[in-house]
Amino acid sequence: MSFMLMVMETGPRTTNPLTEQARSIAAERMERMRRFGDDLQARGILLAADSLRSDAEGVRVTVRDGKRSLSDGPFTESKEIVGGFFLVAVETREEALALASQCPAAEWSTVEVRQSGPCFDG
Repeated sequence: MSFMLMVMETGPRTTNPLTEQARSIAAERMERMRRFGDDLQARGILLAADSLRSDAEGVRVTVRDGKRSLSDGPFTESKEIVGGFFLVAVETREEALALASQCPAAEWSTVEVRQSGPCFDG
């Protein structure tokens, strides 16, 4: 089974310059996340992983009655954004939950666990 561990960040990502202390904390967190991903890969259970840029760079697409509509970010109605993800292949939900508990981001964000399923029947 595959599960997505989504790192849910609260609040907007800042575009303001970070203080030296904030840069140091961010660098340490990124290193911890890199090591976590490397461990998942070494264990042979990592299918994909990536960080996502700020929703300020995102675009939402809808099509209604054949007409496409684009909405540029940031999306003010969003209270959380997906900051990144790990897609893992494990045997059970409990294993996925254990991995989410080991994810460093669980200390400063929320890690949402969702099992993947087929998009289409047939």
